[in-house]
Amino acid sequence: MSLHHQGCHYSSVVSENPHAEYGLTDNIQRTVENEKASAEKMLKQKVDLQALPTRAYLDQTVVPILLQGLSVLAKERPPNPIEYLAAFLLKNKSQFEERN
Repeated sequence: MSLHHQGCHYSSVVSENPHAEYGLTDNIQRTVENEKASAEKMLKQKVDLQALPTRAYLDQTVVPILLQGLSVLAKERPPNPIEYLAAFLLKNKSQFEERN
């Protein structure tokens, strides 16, 4: 019943969509499903991060950017190391957030 019902519903959606002949309905549906799956994966990943042991959590979230920041800090030796590191973290965080 549900397959037949969905089929009927789908055909009515297609006939109402003036762009259906170009396949846009399917593409939009696929895009929406991909976005939902991506959002669910991100949410699951966040939950998984919460479940990690402390060391694994830190290794996956802040250790990579901290190591890079400390390396730059050691080379540069600025007079204000804490502010320098804070600025480095804020400036470069987007590169590392994508990895999480």
